[in-house]
Amino acid sequence: MSKKSEFEAALKEFVTTLQGYISSEDGQWTIKGFIDIYKNIYTISSDTKIISKILEIHIFPKLLELSEKHGYKIVLADHQNYYPDISFVDNDDDSIRFAVDFKTTYRQPKKPHLCNGFTLG
Repeated sequence: MSKKSEFEAALKEFVTTLQGYISSEDGQWTIKGFIDIYKNIYTISSDTKIISKILEIHIFPKLLELSEKHGYKIVLADHQNYYPDISFVDNDDDSIRFAVDFKTTYRQPKKPHLCNGFTLG
C-alpha cells in the first residue's frame, strides 16, 4: 500500500472518531464556552469562525496522536489564513507531505440531511 493510501485510510478512520470526542451521546458540544483568569465563563456564540477555531484547538491533541501513531510530524501554517492549516510530514522522508485544511459548516434545521455551503478562499 502506498504512503498516500495509508495516510488517506488513517485520516478517514480518524475522522470517524471525532464526533465521540467533541460531542456527548445526546449531541451536546463537550466545550461549552471560554473562561477568563477571573473565572468568568462566556458561552460560545454561533459565529462559525469562533466555532471552527475552537474545534481546531480541541482536536489538535488528537491530530498529534494521529501523526505520532503513523510516523509524521505536524507543521502548522506560518500565518493565519495561509494554506494549508497543517501539514503532515513523514519523519523519515520530509519530501512526503500531506496538506490538511479545516473546513466547517452547519446543518440546515429544515433539511438535516444537508449542510450549508463552504467558503473556499
